[in-house]
Amino acid sequence: MGITTGGDVLVESLLAQGVDKVFGIPGVQLDAAADALYKRADQVEFVCARNEQATTYMADGYARSTGDVGVAMVVPGPGVLNALAGVATGYSANSPMLLIAGQIDSGAMGKGLGALHEIPDQTGVLRSLTKWTGTARSADDIPGLVTQAFEQLRSGRPRPVALEVPPDVLAATTEAAIAARVEPAPTRPDASDIIAAAALLRKAQRPLIVVGGGVIAADATAALVALAEALEAPVLMTENGRGAIDARHRLAFDSLALRAFRPEADLVLAVGTRFVSTFGTQVNTAGAPVILVNAEAADLEGPREAAVRVLSDARLALEALRDEIGTAPRPSRENEFSAVRAWLAEQFEDIAPQRQYLSAIRQALPENGVFVSEFTQVGYAASACYPAYQPRTYIGPGYQGTLGYGFATALGVKAADPSRAVVSVNGDGGFSWTLQELSTMKRYGLGAVTIVFHDGFYGNVRRIQKNRYGARYFSSDLTNPDYATLADAFGITSARAHDPAELSGVLKDAVSANEPILINVPVGEFPSPWHLIHEGVPRPAPLAPDAHLVTPVSA
Repeated sequence: MGITTGGDVLVESLLAQGVDKVFGIPGVQLDAAADALYKRADQVEFVCARNEQATTYMADGYARSTGDVGVAMVVPGPGVLNALAGVATGYSANSPMLLIAGQIDSGAMGKGLGALHEIPDQTGVLRSLTKWTGTARSADDIPGLVTQAFEQLRSGRPRPVALEVPPDVLAATTEAAIAARVEPAPTRPDASDIIAAAALLRKAQRPLIVVGGGVIAADATAALVALAEALEAPVLMTENGRGAIDARHRLAFDSLALRAFRPEADLVLAVGTRFVSTFGTQVNTAGAPVILVNAEAADLEGPREAAVRVLSDARLALEALRDEIGTAPRPSRENEFSAVRAWLAEQFEDIAPQRQYLSAIRQALPENGVFVSEFTQVGYAASACYPAYQPRTYIGPGYQGTLGYGFATALGVKAADPSRAVVSVNGDGGFSWTLQELSTMKRYGLGAVTIVFHDGFYGNVRRIQKNRYGARYFSSDLTNPDYATLADAFGITSARAHDPAELSGVLKDAVSANEPILINVPVGEFPSPWHLIHEGVPRPAPLAPDAHLVTPVSA
């Protein structure tokens, strides 16, 4: 390249790794990087958000909907701190994200001099929330550090990484060469582990397969289906695993089905899932032995008990197991499957109002359309029963449970592929976290269909206060904007729907138009879904059938 700057080398290194989009906000410590992006605007698009929190949410949406690396860039100190909610969400959801973090001048780092945006040990903060963090001390370091970052992103368990680049390093001259593209290096299983696991699978009469986000991250759908069909084994999808197998496949089941299958199950194969409860305890398999397959060594250890542990990329392990188990035919379990489906339908009647809204959304979305959930009443139900037809078409907040992540994440999904239909489901509480990104939505023409289910409360907080604390309500009510006026202020189309039938009609037009739209859905109280999500939670008393249709006071 000849003599150039650290900023130029940074951007050229990203281009060499296939990066075509960066989500960020420029600032004084990033000036040389911003100038390098300006000079290469025909090769890499810079999507400028209105808050650093949204940059990493968008990078996460880009990453999880495509499988490619999502890149965010922010200034140090408050910029990094704002961005960390998205990094933590990506960490919990196996998202291949790169955060390019500004720093103070390299000579001042660690001295506590009070430089602009300086915080104590920013590097340590980032290391605690990433798979890997590197810091460039000279412009010559940048290509090698970008290579290391992508080696981490494209091997083992995908999780966010960070690269700190001080402003003097970005502005410095260098003749460093650009490194070649890093190719994926999935973890290969040990042959003895595959042999041991296959021996158990061959003997099992009623095996179950439980899959998580690792199956999707490894693009292992075909391998999963092949093994499941050979075993005549039902596939139970965790929230992160939704879409690992088409929900319409005869072997596909929601994770709630474990409660119905396990009394007769004689083996559980858990692939690409942490396989612990929300409370960090061993998943109850009713005594059935467990085979664990995971690319993360820590997720093969306690509190999990396993007959066989396989450290491996999900696709490579599933393919190896299919080859090893042979071709012996299995008797049909269709009667068992039908009984479990009937049981599931009965259980999900408890959340019929939410399911009616989810049905309207599912019908409006094409098969490859993406549903971005939220920590809201309809989103909670979606985590238990939304039918995803393809991998990377359901996005949730992972175990982080990040309230307010959804809208900006959906914008990242839409930015990744503007032709792809995207529906963002929000509550009025969570939407307020990033509603300023309506500006970003408008500026870049991101035609995500954004729904706000509006009840005027932090709904889950209010339910707890009602049921556990004698209706002593404390700070759970909201003062919301008029959503039509809000949308109009940003030049965005708005709509209103009062029930699933109205929403269905609005969605049909909105998905077809592929333009930014904000849909306000006033709702009342939804039935609690938690007994269907967390085992051991008591089934609540039923609500009036039309309780969810009551117009909120603040509408």
